[in-house]
Amino acid sequence: MIQPATDTLPRAAAGDAFPVRVRRPGTVDYLRCWQDMQQFTETRTPATPDEIWFLEHPPVFTLGRNGKDEHLLETGDIPVIRVDRGGQVTYHGPGQLVVYTLLDLRRRQLGVQSLVNRLEQAVIDLLAEHAITAERRSGAPGVYVDGSKIAALGLRVRKGCCFHGLSLNVNMDLAPFARINPCGYRGLQVTQLAALGIDTGPAQISHRLQAHLETLLQDGI
Repeated sequence: MIQPATDTLPRAAAGDAFPVRVRRPGTVDYLRCWQDMQQFTETRTPATPDEIWFLEHPPVFTLGRNGKDEHLLETGDIPVIRVDRGGQVTYHGPGQLVVYTLLDLRRRQLGVQSLVNRLEQAVIDLLAEHAITAERRSGAPGVYVDGSKIAALGLRVRKGCCFHGLSLNVNMDLAPFARINPCGYRGLQVTQLAALGIDTGPAQISHRLQAHLETLLQDGI
């Protein structure tokens, strides 16, 4: 099971009736992480604290449960894993911050779309700190800057609890996105924080994104 880094302690947002345990395990194999998310969700009880995992993955393409193989163009030596989240195909690799939200939605009285809105808003608020305007797109979950996608989302809900989450491009090799139709959209351009002048690594960005997520999970949007 995913464990926190040695310098990370579980913490909760002040005033949150449903505390969140935060883990930062570093770089984790995708398949192992996915299995850990499934196990956590299957074995949790009504008393289990929610968790958010901030991490990175080695290069991998993942295809959602309803994903179409036609969106895999030239994957080459990068593995492809078909998973149980929503959405089409995306890429994960070093320099991308992946955020897995293991939340009891019933306990928080959150619907799936409401959670999606909060995840998107956390990224939008993070970018606003740097005077960058970001936006949503109707029918295409994620966050966009000047038409280019900077964050992708995909969730799975089981027994009223969710897992999977979002990925935010920070400072990574974007070339593998050209080997797929990102999120099922032919020709969709992608961008990252480094290209927008934000010279900060995933580990540092994760703390700012955590602050925004904690606020939104408490207060809503």
